Amino acid sequence: MSDRFFVSPPIAGDRAILVGDEARHASAVMRAAVGDDVVVFDGSGAEFTARVAAIRKGAVELSIVERREISHELPFSLTLAVALPKGERQKWLVEKATELGVTWIVPLVAEHGVAQPVESAIDRLRRAVIEASKQCGRNRLMEIAAPATAIDFFATAPKTAIRLIADPNGQALSGLNVSQTGDVVAAIGPEGGFSSGELGAAASSGWQAVSLGSRILRVETAAVALATWAALRYS
Repeated sequence: MSDRFFVSPPIAGDRAILVGDEARHASAVMRAAVGDDVVVFDGSGAEFTARVAAIRKGAVELSIVERREISHELPFSLTLAVALPKGERQKWLVEKATELGVTWIVPLVAEHGVAQPVESAIDRLRRAVIEASKQCGRNRLMEIAAPATAIDFFATAPKTAIRLIADPNGQALSGLNVSQTGDVVAAIGPEGGFSSGELGAAASSGWQAVSLGSRILRVETAAVALATWAALRYS
């Protein structure tokens, strides 16, 4: 079987168990049988070969055969602070950020924001992280942080990181010359843009305003563009 399955909590011994959606996928969709080998990961960075030991209603019991330390992470921390778009576009953004190796997503509460990052929505996005990690081969889960107001985040983001804020009036990203290497934090506002007060707060905290071109981009497009630039530029 070639599919990957997510196990929680982290595997500590020689046994693990699939429950919920993972158990249903293994037993009903992939037709796993006792004795089959499967690949599992627990979000800690490791990947495991496991053998199906038992199948019962709502659970698939596994015996751990081998543990492997396989990393597909970027060599630096990449944080996207985003005023989330509406509906299914949130899930698309999270899936692509996971595939690109983003370390953290911070949902921003911005003055012109259209979607409130409520806990139920955050929980759904965390599930999307797991599904995207299964597909792209990451063994460490991208984290979705607690929501923060844009102004608070601009003031508290690590000053040692390269801090970029998407702004149509900023310097063209294509021509940005950043000599330092290291962690990257990129902020993307809502489709109405960051307010003048939010942009002023970012500037006073030392953020670099960057333009992504003359076209108007949706939130998720801008987020993927910045994440791609950082991943290719610094990995």
